[in-house]
Amino acid sequence: MATSALAATFCTPEEVAASIPDGATICTIGMTLVSASESNLKAIEQRFLETGHPRDLTLLHSCGQSDRSRGIQHLAHEGLVTRIIGSHWGLQPRWMDMIANNQVEAYCLPQGQIAQLYRSMACGLPGKMSKVGLGTFIDPRVEGGKMNERTKPLPDISEVIELHGEEYLFYHEVPIDVCLIRGTACDEMGNLTTTDEAMKLEVFNAVLATKRYGGQVIAQVREVAQTGTLNPKDVTVPGVFIDKVVVCPNPEEDHRMTSSIYFDPSYVGKLRVPASTVEPAPFNERKFIARRGAYELRPGCVVNLGTGIPNDMVGRVVAEEGLSDQVMITVESGIYGGVQLGGIDFGIGQNLLAMVSHPEQFDYYDGAGVDVTFMGMGELDGEGNVNSTKMGPRCAGAGGFVDITQNAKTVVFLGTFTAKGARYDFSGGKLTIVQEGAIKKMVSHVAQLSFNGRQAREKGQRVVVVTERAVFELVPEGVMLTEVAPGVDLQTQVLDMMDFSPIVSPDLREMDASLFVADGPCGLAARLGA
Repeated sequence: MATSALAATFCTPEEVAASIPDGATICTIGMTLVSASESNLKAIEQRFLETGHPRDLTLLHSCGQSDRSRGIQHLAHEGLVTRIIGSHWGLQPRWMDMIANNQVEAYCLPQGQIAQLYRSMACGLPGKMSKVGLGTFIDPRVEGGKMNERTKPLPDISEVIELHGEEYLFYHEVPIDVCLIRGTACDEMGNLTTTDEAMKLEVFNAVLATKRYGGQVIAQVREVAQTGTLNPKDVTVPGVFIDKVVVCPNPEEDHRMTSSIYFDPSYVGKLRVPASTVEPAPFNERKFIARRGAYELRPGCVVNLGTGIPNDMVGRVVAEEGLSDQVMITVESGIYGGVQLGGIDFGIGQNLLAMVSHPEQFDYYDGAGVDVTFMGMGELDGEGNVNSTKMGPRCAGAGGFVDITQNAKTVVFLGTFTAKGARYDFSGGKLTIVQEGAIKKMVSHVAQLSFNGRQAREKGQRVVVVTERAVFELVPEGVMLTEVAPGVDLQTQVLDMMDFSPIVSPDLREMDASLFVADGPCGLAARLGA
């Protein structure tokens, strides 16, 4: 019997690695370790270490794709990758080291813009136009997203254009030679499902972008089904667009749902866990900050959570306060509702109400704009500028930060007042600073312009900065101090610890006493009128 001309080509990870030419642009799809093509990434690394090939690759990725050891960490070798174009490296220490040490050309672009760029490239456009990034370090008039000295003299990969009297950034196309994707199952023709993947991501957009440039698409799957047995509505990528399929040799290690979990049906909507299994967050400075940040919520609002204190704490505070049916929490990965995981498992959740694709989520964030976003904060200056992307030579990158904060109606930055070594005591209804942090975060000028405070003030965006000892708001004249925690000395523990002088509100008040409740809800529902 003749072999079908549409039959998939199955191969080993080693054969995949051998098929990648030197100098290729390789696109990887995933977030944290979700949907990482671990078998293929490991094989590429191993072949390079043994033979020196492939080499001089350009690595293109929209999200951070590692758990500090796996994912695209496998490609972090000098010579293997010459140029990296991505959005986030906070969970990728080897990449941060290589960027800091000028061992690779490094461009940072907003996460949503890269995810949507695939769609623009797929439909034949030379790039993507957006207002996202204007006035930040992404803007070529500021830094052009160039993350180290090695990259600074190189050409920009975006430009400022004008249309109908308004400025936009135009993100240039990045032709793709090889695209690594992952699915749950495929049939004998290569038709691929993602039913057990914990995010929808931008898989099909990237595949079609790759096909536009004549590149090859390589899929890793957990299992193979007989042709005709897959529900066509479950097929994410038709097999005609997939060049090679690798059946993962060791799924428990290399085809995990996420870093901490091999497979749990509650993260893909196949099971709902009892609400009683969700434990309240322990009381500490992170929960204290998240509680005060949650004062900015209103019944019916749609919320975005960034990494760090926002994602790790705000959702849990909302659940503990009985407000889960009053606000809709979203994450940039495309999830709605439920209980969000954080840290190395950022972007997934249990008991979700909806899940959309990555580019579609950023259509919302970039267009209508979320009602309230909670984001982490590295540095704040007197203009209201915020740096959350690069601390010294170490660059975590933007992720979805720039997309989301530029268009949100209210931005709430959550972070400790100082960094490195601070310790606190919240007993007795007041804050005692047991040990001060070694690094000031209130600086004269931020090291990188992640959020443009002047731009936000000019357009009337509500911006609140919440720390464990003080709360600030952006006002037309600058940064205003509005609240101080009881027990904190205003002069020595706030003003003297700042490298700029904030406007002190004539109505300066103490932070609410209910924030100090150590066990159980703090009465947030009543405060919000829910």
